Amino acid sequence: MIYKKISILGCGWLGLSLGKTLANSGYNVCGSTTDHEKLGEISSLNIEPYLIKFNPSVNNDFNNSFFNSDILIINIPPKRREDIVSYHLKQFKSILDCILKGEIKKVILVSSTSVYPNNNGEIDEKFIGVPEKNSGVALLQVENLLKEQKGFETTVLRFGGLIGYDRLPGRFLSGKSDIKNGSAPVNLIHRDDCIGIIQNIIENNHWGEVFNGVMPFHPSRSSFYIKAAEVEGMSLPVFCETNDLNEFKIVLSTYLVERTAYCFKYNSPLEAL
Repeated sequence: MIYKKISILGCGWLGLSLGKTLANSGYNVCGSTTDHEKLGEISSLNIEPYLIKFNPSVNNDFNNSFFNSDILIINIPPKRREDIVSYHLKQFKSILDCILKGEIKKVILVSSTSVYPNNNGEIDEKFIGVPEKNSGVALLQVENLLKEQKGFETTVLRFGGLIGYDRLPGRFLSGKSDIKNGSAPVNLIHRDDCIGIIQNIIENNHWGEVFNGVMPFHPSRSSFYIKAAEVEGMSLPVFCETNDLNEFKIVLSTYLVERTAYCFKYNSPLEAL
């Protein structure tokens, strides 16, 4: 099937770059923002701009033609608030109502590996556990809400921590000391690979799937963040000398590679620095 029109709900750090790439690839792209001042920037990238807010209901003056696309890509992370779980679910029920009133037949949901708890071992898409943070609980609920729908097919992408370009990881722990759990493996992905994976799904019709999107190699927190600070010229973080290993998880992208034949541009976070 050939898709011509794609709508991206949430043109933030990932969504805007994704929209630019898809537009340059020949798709008709619509992109939403909650910031009126960002409409011009979106338009300058050959993306049709829309002002759409879910707080948690959609704004009354939104243009519903946004939901008359072949594919909808949803990239709206949970907001930091006390009622994050119930609020995010209300947002997605409003989004679902808009989808069902439109012409969307395929959905890509950008989720996160925060849906997985630390299990001190490897985790694939079949792993079942209770998320440790409310943001993970919220994401898992909206994943299930979309996957159970019969009117369209949803593919869920559980991305690791996003790095690349102006998102410099060296600053996260720079100058800090006595940092624990330095031996824990990191689960990260570069923005270029996020975009590449989404393109692969669209071009090869991988619908109704759940994929982990994490670099295949998982260096330790200490080795990665020390190297990142070095590369970026920042003060080096200092980890506990015991080099302890407490809670961790290793999120596998094996199924993604096997199912889609996707080749990561960056196989290790150290390559991406």
